[in-house]
Amino acid sequence: MEEELKLPICISCKTPIIPGEKGVNFPCPNCGEITLWRCWRCRTIANPYKCPKCGFEGP
Repeated sequence: MEEELKLPICISCKTPIIPGEKGVNFPCPNCGEITLWRCWRCRTIANPYKCPKCGFEGP
């Protein structure tokens, strides 16, 4: 029986973050209730993101 691996999704570009990639996760700076994931590309170019719970927008 195989288990399906669920990869985290970048909050900015919606692409899966592959293990070993320099993605980061952090709690929303405003509400702290949602864990946000960002890929290295979006972090590098400061692609904006928005918390799906409280609507906080960050660089």
